[in-house]
Amino acid sequence: QVQLVEAGGGLVQAGDSLRLSCSVSGRKMSNYVIGWIRQAPEKEREFVAAINWSGLSTSYADSVKGRFIVSRDNARNTVTLQMNSLKSEDTGVYYCAARTTWTDSSILDFYDYWGQGTQVTVSS
Repeated sequence: QVQLVEAGGGLVQAGDSLRLSCSVSGRKMSNYVIGWIRQAPEKEREFVAAINWSGLSTSYADSVKGRFIVSRDNARNTVTLQMNSLKSEDTGVYYCAARTTWTDSSILDFYDYWGQGTQVTVSS
């Protein structure tokens, strides 16, 4: 079983930056692809970003490409999502999740383990 815990959410203004972290425990983190998924109020969850086992490959949703950066430190069992130039439409609950495969990393059904989420609110 893999446990994931998100941290770093909060209330910021448009244009600000925020860094989210995901702490992974239970199993060796380097065995898992880690993704970030968000859910805006009254909307379905959507893929944000993913990083492969080594950290050498990343994937981003078009809506965050160029603004968000995902990274990982397997020695510290931590994945980070650096969010820059935040917009009001980035508001939502952000989840980190784990899966074993990299192909189709944006497909949410393939994520096996999920954290509880952290709220990000961007005021305009």
